[in-house]
Amino acid sequence: MTNYETMMNRESSSTVVQGSWWLLMLLAASLLFSVYGPLFDIYEVGIVIFTAAGMALLGQNWPGFRIHIVAVTGLSLIAIQLYGGDLAAPETSFFLNYILASQSAIMWMSALFVMATFAYFIGLFSRSEFTEKVGSAMTWLATTLGMVGLMVRWRESYLIGADVGHIPVSNLYEVFILFAVITALIYLFYERRYQTRALGGFVLLVISAAVAFQLWYTFGRNAAEIQPLVPALQSYWMKIHVPANFVGYGAFSMAAMIGSAYLITSWARKVKPDGLMSTVMPDLIVMEDLIYKSIALGFAFFTVATVLGALWAAEAWGGYWSWDPKETWALIVWLNYAAWLHMRMIKGWHGRPMAWWAVIGLFVTLFAFLGVNMFLGGLHSYGEL
Repeated sequence: MTNYETMMNRESSSTVVQGSWWLLMLLAASLLFSVYGPLFDIYEVGIVIFTAAGMALLGQNWPGFRIHIVAVTGLSLIAIQLYGGDLAAPETSFFLNYILASQSAIMWMSALFVMATFAYFIGLFSRSEFTEKVGSAMTWLATTLGMVGLMVRWRESYLIGADVGHIPVSNLYEVFILFAVITALIYLFYERRYQTRALGGFVLLVISAAVAFQLWYTFGRNAAEIQPLVPALQSYWMKIHVPANFVGYGAFSMAAMIGSAYLITSWARKVKPDGLMSTVMPDLIVMEDLIYKSIALGFAFFTVATVLGALWAAEAWGGYWSWDPKETWALIVWLNYAAWLHMRMIKGWHGRPMAWWAVIGLFVTLFAFLGVNMFLGGLHSYGEL
């Protein structure tokens, strides 16, 4: 077989896989509408269509994401089947109790993210491609179990009571899990696109920090207990505003950690060009491009989330903007990254100043996300520590 025939066969096979993936997403959306359609309002119909189209586009050329979605769906359905209608089912089911119940899956996610961080760094500094691949595999498994944990928690909330059931993005415990999963998926996308695992340990550091906070919050504040939604959160806006926000937070966090790697590498190459850190890291141009693309992605989603938040505020509190501390700091975050993109795209700034700016931006974002809840309160006080 000639090289041309081999290439054509690969393209044909790829086209079949992509078409099958789109068909699978169409069938999944159709099944949801056939079972739950009468319960959906126009907004929820739009959410389902947008989500199915988004997953189809992401999975079209990203095999890992296709496996991830199939695994999350399969494991979540198995867990739901094992639960039946009994919230106490984990007491008699080994798989629920130790693997698939929401708390168990989330604990596995936490452990795997920490282990993946070590694996990435060990692989980087030992120049072991195999160990780096182990880190990547652990990250994929952690994201899968984290998402399974959220899906099963969603079901568990309805087993408590129909008036309690809600999408699990309503408090700090749930959104920290969402943050870890989304940030990891964004990193894995760029890992495949740029064909480098050298930055995995740096990005996983911020995810491991989120995991550490989430574990403290779980055991220190009993945060894992499912609670009914406060009235302000009983809205379809929550289903799109919060995930969009955390794509922004995740992308900004990734940009900051790559910015840290950029600063360390640029310093190492200046001080000791033939040193370990100088030789194992990607080109500075590659890291700079990743910082830019991460911030651009985060800014796009954060802008959408801010607009959606204003619409939600108008419905919940009667006004699009009230200078609430959370809203004010969201505006500060938005202006910070708008200025970063302006200086990068219009003024041509690059290099160390932009990397430092990305790192500092993480602390601005962290205060908007967590600091406001801890110190300022306001209309968003339902998320306070």
